[in-house]
Amino acid sequence: MHTPPHWHSRRTSSRVTRQPRLRWTALAVAIAAIATACGSARTLEGPAAAIFDGECASEADLRLTVYSGRTENLIQPVLDAFSCETGIEVAVRWGASTDLALLLAEEGDRTAADVFLSRSPGPVGFLEGKGLLTTVDGDVLGLVSQENRSAEETWVGFTGRKRVLVYNLDNVASDELPASVFDLTDERYRGRVAIPATNGSFVDWFTVFRDQHGTDVAAQWLDDMVANDARYYPNNRSIVEASGRGEIDMGLVNHYYQYQVAEASGDDHRAANWDFDGDDIGSLLIVTAATVTAASENTETANDFIAYLLSESAQRYFSGETLEYPLAAAVAPADVLPALGGPEIGSINFDSLGDGFARSTEIIETSGILNE
Repeated sequence: MHTPPHWHSRRTSSRVTRQPRLRWTALAVAIAAIATACGSARTLEGPAAAIFDGECASEADLRLTVYSGRTENLIQPVLDAFSCETGIEVAVRWGASTDLALLLAEEGDRTAADVFLSRSPGPVGFLEGKGLLTTVDGDVLGLVSQENRSAEETWVGFTGRKRVLVYNLDNVASDELPASVFDLTDERYRGRVAIPATNGSFVDWFTVFRDQHGTDVAAQWLDDMVANDARYYPNNRSIVEASGRGEIDMGLVNHYYQYQVAEASGDDHRAANWDFDGDDIGSLLIVTAATVTAASENTETANDFIAYLLSESAQRYFSGETLEYPLAAAVAPADVLPALGGPEIGSINFDSLGDGFARSTEIIETSGILNE
């Protein structure tokens, strides 16, 4: 069950290295000059200070409303940094991306949202299909490569999450590691593989799986996994933790959970990530997406905020603190992350997937995996 969206409004702060975007940079400089003249000395602490470590600007007569399908612990430092550096007040509604997309569809042109942040372009595609989005400014789109933005110019990617197989180092021999996600239906993997079937990132991945290989093939793969006694876990982290303690031999997850759990648990955590070969669908990189609502009367500030997500300091935060793949400002992935492989984002038409998530959920529920 999805957690209901909830509101959080506060002035935010953080530290961010500036991106060559003239509009928001000029705004920040002008407000900072006013703050200095007035003697303001408020600064940020914690993760936000890693994005912006200067003095906070005086309050501007501007307010931005963000609906965020990305989690609060991840996004709040960036909101804090943006608000501190620019003086713009930020109101936030938190929730699952799918729930927020449905809420936006219900609210229509009455929504207060200026910006929607989604765990993937799928919920954004759903809103685009209903005519509820406007185009992102060209100079903002230009901050990322073509494969990381919408061909319809309605969303831009700001980080990437790679699908991998996490496995227990003691229970899985190197010659048992599969070349393809399709191999996991073999008898030698019976009862050894975990699937986070109700997790949003798995539903995203399964929807792309259907798009690339066809619904019949994808549904048959899932049915075969169930027949091979695949185990259900509620989310990525629980699979990584279970793999680390040997409760399950392997599982399908987002790449960064393994690094986070390993850092927290130390040598007691006996697991590692495995990338499937070549362009196997099991190694898909899924981008997180930002967009501007058609109902927004504050599109300039909305575009400024999206540009801020793509600034060098924000991208370094996403890379270093959350271990996601940065997509802008020529920021390199964290040293611990392997080079990207698998299907290129540009080969996936995310814009066409907006209506596919409900069908994916239906297939997953009828497969029986939730009973395993």
